[in-house]
Amino acid sequence: MVTMTEKLSAGRRKIGGGVQLRRDPGAPAKTGAPASAWRPPRWMRPLLRVPLAAKLVGANALVVAAAGWALVAQGTTEGPGPILLLALIVGVVVNYGLVRLALQPLHELEAAAERVWRGDLDARVAPSPIADAEMARVGRTVNQLLDGLAGDRARMRELAAAVIEAADAERARLARELHDSTAQTLAALTLQLSAAARDSRDPELAERLALLREIAGSAIDEVRALAHSVHPRVLDDLGLVAALEWLARQVRERSPLDVRVSADAEAARAASEADRHVSAALYRVAQESLRNVERHARAQSARLSLTAAGGVLRLEVEDDGAGFDVAEAESRRPGMGLFSMRERIGLVDGAFQVESAPGEGTRVVASVPAGATIPH
Repeated sequence: MVTMTEKLSAGRRKIGGGVQLRRDPGAPAKTGAPASAWRPPRWMRPLLRVPLAAKLVGANALVVAAAGWALVAQGTTEGPGPILLLALIVGVVVNYGLVRLALQPLHELEAAAERVWRGDLDARVAPSPIADAEMARVGRTVNQLLDGLAGDRARMRELAAAVIEAADAERARLARELHDSTAQTLAALTLQLSAAARDSRDPELAERLALLREIAGSAIDEVRALAHSVHPRVLDDLGLVAALEWLARQVRERSPLDVRVSADAEAARAASEADRHVSAALYRVAQESLRNVERHARAQSARLSLTAAGGVLRLEVEDDGAGFDVAEAESRRPGMGLFSMRERIGLVDGAFQVESAPGEGTRVVASVPAGATIPH
């Protein structure tokens, strides 16, 4: 069973960063439980794990049973004896109710930790009118910790958004340089080689110039393909649907993978009106997903499906490949592939999901509000 402390710790790891607990450098490091800590016998441990309310009720029940046994042993069935026994029973019930009432703030604290554990980072411990001073102080401390973690997460999101914005801008600049400068220079070189081959009266030299022209033409194609891979201008000029179709066509040309794109009219309209960061995030998910399919899935076909409903754009990338263990893949290569896609979609307030199993193919789903944008 996951304790409240473990849930808060896990929630802190999910948020990333946060308040760091510091130890006095001069203090000795703690390496587990103190040597003098008492360890209960194995048979006693299940009893000690019983909830506090049950422990108190059990202890009071033993007192009542002992009092009843004493009355029976003395043969006292009349007078104050039965009244005393009844009073003890009433005391047990009252104690149980008071303990349950006193522990209610602790249950509320546990509920807040459970919400944080499940990803609700806005969860807070509500003030309780029945909490004592110490319990109320614990609740306020937990809320302060969660506020600090939420603030750190917001700053991390802004930093990540700035990094992605700068990277996209640099990609766009590099793509323009490759397409408008390097490719044009190679095109001019091709024309000059063609003219030189045409004017040459030496057949051997003309053949070599023609070969150089073909090499320069191949270099042009490679530079343009690289420019589109770094930053597809079609995404800026024609929108997400056209960019996905171009991406599918590129994959079909360089591999035996059959990639098809489907997008209804509503999805095309929503994609054309979506913020450029939304289009870029969904395109990068499609690009990374198809790259993984090409490299690892051993699939024959893949399908890109773009739909829109309720102001949310939904991209699905599905293949018929070998599949994989999602949990094992994410733990083996943190910070790569799936993690980067999830973080990029998270920056535009989207949801990212991967469904896969060995031998059953893979399905990647990214859903993003069409009006979302990255924080600034």
